Amino acid sequence: MYDMDFDTWDTIYQKILSDFGFSRKEDERSAFILSDLLSSLSNTSDLSILRKTINEKNILVCGNAPSLVDDLKNFDFQDYAIIAADGAVEALMDAGIVPDIIVTDLDGNVEKEIDANYKGSLMVVHAHGDNIDKLRKYVPRFKNVIGTTQSHPLYNVYNFGGFTDGDRCVYLAKRFSASKIELAGFDFTDKNVSDFKRKKLKWAEWLINQTTLL
Repeated sequence: MYDMDFDTWDTIYQKILSDFGFSRKEDERSAFILSDLLSSLSNTSDLSILRKTINEKNILVCGNAPSLVDDLKNFDFQDYAIIAADGAVEALMDAGIVPDIIVTDLDGNVEKEIDANYKGSLMVVHAHGDNIDKLRKYVPRFKNVIGTTQSHPLYNVYNFGGFTDGDRCVYLAKRFSASKIELAGFDFTDKNVSDFKRKKLKWAEWLINQTTLL
């Protein structure tokens, strides 16, 4: 019900694979490994928790741009449920803010994410071809975890749409019918990043602009 229509997503996904030279086979392998890990755990979560946290709520999606700390001053956190992209978690936790949901491919400060998780953050952990070792290392340490993939969804690994952590936060909020979605800590034109990151930011911006269409 909440998965992205995969035929619609697959057209975009193939373009992303081509643009970055990523392996679809490795993405799919990673999703199966995550599925197996989740199947062996007793502390996974289910979609009802996501629905309860997001449905008809105001959502603040936090990215990891340098502007995040300043952007946060513009929001009253009591008015929002907070969905944090991977790299934003450290800054939020250092500011004393525990996100409601963390969307991560385990590239950030995972120890901070584990701390947030045990203080109440729901983990939405993403499988892709480059993070298989991290899935095996960290997923067993989480509680209340849900799996996602950018390839074909499995029975316990979902595809809500999106590619980078930031835009996947937005797609998650959209799929679970947030009342309003606002962004903090997003800079799609950041010049102080690598060419690879700049390309990812362009895709993130484009994908976020497509959320009303997909």
